[in-house]
Amino acid sequence: MTTRDILINVKPDQTTSPVAKCVQVASQFASKIYFEYETKKVNGKSIMGMMALGITPGEVVKVSADGADEVDALDCIEKYLATR
Repeated sequence: MTTRDILINVKPDQTTSPVAKCVQVASQFASKIYFEYETKKVNGKSIMGMMALGITPGEVVKVSADGADEVDALDCIEKYLATR
């Protein structure tokens, strides 16, 4: 299992919700992916779970991945979330 603290810099656009896009990015990987924020831990491939976190730009979230492609998964998720 690999874990990283990631600063959220992604801004919403008019076509896609940042949460929906993040779930799409996470769903490309076989690894189990979890996001932790404050006292909540949710499945990173669940749109409802991710929406429940209520993360906003400027916040730091802990992201964990467990599986064969965990490093690639975290790299892609971090790249997306760090986009300005």
